[in-house]
Amino acid sequence: MKNFVQDGNVMTVPAPYSVASGGGVLVGSLFGVAAYAAAQGAPVEIVTGGVRDLPKVGGDTPAIGGKLYWNDATKTVSTTAAGNTLIGVAATAALGNAVAARIRLNGFIQ
Repeated sequence: MKNFVQDGNVMTVPAPYSVASGGGVLVGSLFGVAAYAAAQGAPVEIVTGGVRDLPKVGGDTPAIGGKLYWNDATKTVSTTAAGNTLIGVAATAALGNAVAARIRLNGFIQ
């Protein structure tokens, strides 16, 4: 196909803030997980799909298949929609005392 550019599973974006390898990155409506550490404004590759473990809000108990949202202020995954951005669904259930949620990324924001 003449107009194909890339599959989009990995995108290069300017880091909106300093990010560690494996950290969540939200740029407008595009969310992904940083492939490596980057300083604010530096180019960083983000993985936009697949299943990843991301830090979650303490006390949240997502059920498998439940919607998960990115809280960009705290850089954590949450079950709370208000003020946060939908990024995927829980790939497994998580206990309230767990520090991470296993999430299947949407690949895009709806």
